[in-house]
Amino acid sequence: MRTEPSRQDERVKARHFSWKFYIGTLVALSVLSALPAVLYGAPVLKESRPFVGWYLLYWAIVTGLFCGFTAYQKHRAYDRPMRKLSEAAKRVAEGDFSVYVAPGHRADKLDYVDVMFQDFNKMVEELGSLETMKSDFIASVSHEIKTPLSVIQSYSTALQSEALPPETRREYTQTIVASSQKLASLVTNILKLNKIENQVIPLNSEPYDLCRQLCECALAFEGAWENKQIEFAAELDDRLIIRADESLLEIVWNNLLSNAVKFTNPGGKIQLRQTSDENSVTVSVTDTGCGMDEHTRRHVFDKFYQGDTSHYQEGNGLGLALAWKAVELEGGSISVDSAPGEGTTFTVRLPLRLD
Repeated sequence: MRTEPSRQDERVKARHFSWKFYIGTLVALSVLSALPAVLYGAPVLKESRPFVGWYLLYWAIVTGLFCGFTAYQKHRAYDRPMRKLSEAAKRVAEGDFSVYVAPGHRADKLDYVDVMFQDFNKMVEELGSLETMKSDFIASVSHEIKTPLSVIQSYSTALQSEALPPETRREYTQTIVASSQKLASLVTNILKLNKIENQVIPLNSEPYDLCRQLCECALAFEGAWENKQIEFAAELDDRLIIRADESLLEIVWNNLLSNAVKFTNPGGKIQLRQTSDENSVTVSVTDTGCGMDEHTRRHVFDKFYQGDTSHYQEGNGLGLALAWKAVELEGGSISVDSAPGEGTTFTVRLPLRLD
């Protein structure tokens, strides 16, 4: 939406033309024009006395033309575009992010004001994106919190019935506990993500054995993969010392392994692989699960995004967003390679800092 200049803002007190400026200019021009006559001697000036009135009238007209031209140039080059920008900024401050300020010149003749307009338009576009992301985030959080709360409320109400048999009562209680754990996990992950994104969590980079950490994280899911009869294989070095924040990278490995177990069907296979060279270390987690299409791959690291809704109850869509931010803070990268029905591979690359 383009914005057009509106009426003069009542807060603006300065004007293009002022009598102080006019009188000052008149005095300056009169003195400068009379200076040669003064330098050549008083007789010349005395002979000019009859023409002093015409002299002042002439310079008064010249001064008026000069001040008018200056005011017009100021209005055209400064005031008019600044009024457009001011009106646009006011609308943005009121929450309208559809504002667009058109440059006054063609692309091959842009001046600094036009470039400022372009930067302003880009800023408004970014602000609009952030506002949309914030709204989506709030909506997603509200939905994610509302779902387990509704379950807890429904089953708690049902438990008030004295006619429930013990087995049903125990089942309802387990459902309430599971929903409470899901809610607690959601709140914890939201707080973690907020701290990581705002870098409230200070990086505690210290040397530690990455291979040991990968083994410990994998063993934490041993019961889960054995229950699903998943074949788990690991290809790791005996020992690899890196300098990084151990607790931050633990978030990454736990989320990648958790997703692999979650999306791998019973009887499938998961492979954890680690390689390194003199500059970097690469860790990959491969599963034989359902895989992802192109749309899911593009959004898999977005907050609250869950491509496979059949596993909705097993997560809240924040794990991979957490992993992405954690790897980013460590100066690394994370990528995904997947196809529907062919499994998924997440690959993390970290700089190998030993000092």
